[in-house]
Amino acid sequence: MELLPPYVEADLTAPLRDYWLKREGQHVKDVYAGVRIQKMPEDLRVYEHLLWISRADTVIELGTNHGGSALWFRDRLTTMATTYGRIEEPRVISIDRDHTKAVEAIGAAPPGITLLTADLQDEDLPDRVSALLAPGARCLVVEDTLHAYETTKTALDRFARFVPVGGFFVVEDGIVDVPDLRPDKDLPRGVLPAIHDFLAANPDFRVRRDLERYGLTCFPGGFLERVNALDGREAAS
Repeated sequence: MELLPPYVEADLTAPLRDYWLKREGQHVKDVYAGVRIQKMPEDLRVYEHLLWISRADTVIELGTNHGGSALWFRDRLTTMATTYGRIEEPRVISIDRDHTKAVEAIGAAPPGITLLTADLQDEDLPDRVSALLAPGARCLVVEDTLHAYETTKTALDRFARFVPVGGFFVVEDGIVDVPDLRPDKDLPRGVLPAIHDFLAANPDFRVRRDLERYGLTCFPGGFLERVNALDGREAAS
């Protein structure tokens, strides 16, 4: 059996939203290296740009699921290190409160990946992550948890500290708060309000809507860049 996502036809006579809903449904069944990844190719392409631009050598992934994206990030970082010499010591730290599906799919200790089993609400979690980082690590933080206000805000408040100036914190699946993009009425809400409230209190971050380069994204308003405090205040004003 071929491990391929469902086929989607681009019907140029149909409304664009019909195509969007088909693509959204497709991406949750997509795979990487035979493992469920659940990310749109357009968003993965942007991630490649961010890794290169920011020289990130470490990805902190909040939400592991099956582990396909942890594999993908590990492989991209490895290529940046071994093929291009752009970084050293590539590493992925993937956090979830239940790694059962990931262990079954990618093993308990896949090379280059640390599966850290913990609840996002654990107060000592950021310190545990910090202890795993190499000195001077440049981190890209990816939030892919419940996509509700409380979890998104907690992730931003506790893990933004790991993003260096010029680095990125990506909050996934803001589509839950956009009626025309929202695929399921039963999904949680609150991602975009959490980003708004975080930015209001943290002027050293700014939204990069220009990074939504490919027309389709599951992360509207979710590409956040860390700038210095002065630039952040100017961008927010």
